[in-house]
Amino acid sequence: MDTDDRRRVRFAVLGGGPAGTACATTAAALGAQVTLVEKSIVGGAAHLWDCIPSKTMTATAVRIDSIRNASKLGLVAEPGRVDPKTLAERIKTISADITANWVDLLESQGVEILRGAGRFTSPNELTVDTEGGERTVPFDVALVSTGSSPRIPDWAEVDGERILTTRDAYDLPEIPEHVVVVGSGVTGVEFVHIFESLGSQVTLVVSRQQVLPSRDPEVAAVLEEDFLERGVRLVIGARAVKATRTDDGVEVVCDDGRVVRGSHLLLAIGSVPLTAGIGLEIAGVETDRMGFVVVDEFQRTAVPHIYAAGDCTGQMLLSSVAAAQGRKIARHALGLPVKPIDYSKVTHAVFTQPEIATVGLEEVDAAAQGRKVRTTKVPFAANPRSVLQGYTRGFVKLVSDPATGIVLGGTIVGHRASELIGILALAVQARVTVSELVETLMVHPSLAESITDAAE
Repeated sequence: MDTDDRRRVRFAVLGGGPAGTACATTAAALGAQVTLVEKSIVGGAAHLWDCIPSKTMTATAVRIDSIRNASKLGLVAEPGRVDPKTLAERIKTISADITANWVDLLESQGVEILRGAGRFTSPNELTVDTEGGERTVPFDVALVSTGSSPRIPDWAEVDGERILTTRDAYDLPEIPEHVVVVGSGVTGVEFVHIFESLGSQVTLVVSRQQVLPSRDPEVAAVLEEDFLERGVRLVIGARAVKATRTDDGVEVVCDDGRVVRGSHLLLAIGSVPLTAGIGLEIAGVETDRMGFVVVDEFQRTAVPHIYAAGDCTGQMLLSSVAAAQGRKIARHALGLPVKPIDYSKVTHAVFTQPEIATVGLEEVDAAAQGRKVRTTKVPFAANPRSVLQGYTRGFVKLVSDPATGIVLGGTIVGHRASELIGILALAVQARVTVSELVETLMVHPSLAESITDAAE
């Protein structure tokens, strides 16, 4: 498809989250006529309720942790006190600024932003309910990027006051006295760290035998140790089956008979796709039994000119993945060469303290596959920068091919792991060997030295 052909393509994007905005800006830059339909906030749940708000709270939590540990560095500091109103306003301001930046970028690229609820009325047409009435949007190519929402179990009735989803946690009138968190995946453990740092007593109900059940047991052990030191109560091997409000809080009943009480309950038990009621069946787009849109390696649905990306597909619910999918969809739909995303090389991070970050092959996955790998681990307690900063918990674990020395993956648990993992992500992507990592001279003293130490 040449430039003139691309200028004639009508590209409709349903959903303005990371996938939708990335696709819209890329397609517009390539010459397509792009209309972005968004019923709420441009930037999507990631900017409004999930990633950015939670990491804003984490930033405050980390500062409080620093104040708590200041005496170890010879600094006399008063314990930090959080003003919930100021924190909530900061979250709203940051989210609004990011949204405004996205709107400016989209409009500068010539993208039409149509605000309203959209639905497919044919395989080549959207109908949008705007404030001014219905609007028809014909298209040659479309993207479904409608996102997801928190899963609410049938045993709990969310009221936004005492029984909360993660989206209710950003604008509470006061810091909760005692938060019971149900869900020990990434989102759950991040909120455990947040609320404990902000001053709440926290109880975490863990349905499996470790937190972060899909992760390396060594990683889970470090996080559990930190939680216990903070005074977090871990209820291990218990599945919540009932939640009710009491006169002064909440009561959670587990399947083994244990009862957990607190002032608030936070549900962090996954997401459900927002794919109902948008006319997918009319367009011929297929979904699985969970409601996620079924796509191929290029994100095409059962209708070749309709793509889907982001949380609504159920593929690694990460903003970075959604944005990458959106960019690739725009190029593929407009006839440019595209390689499918290699999901085995996606970088993950958990924003607790210590942070947890992973890329590529993990040791537990290699063992499950029966694959021979070489694993080396260096604790941050042996790193001079970690010691002088007072952050010695955690480690760098490197996974490599014993025959070739090529770096296959790595896990970092420790201070600023989410930043350090970029070194290993580049190594995995570029098929760097451990010998080449050893020859890479890092700054001394630095946290990054632990990566070359693990390679050596």
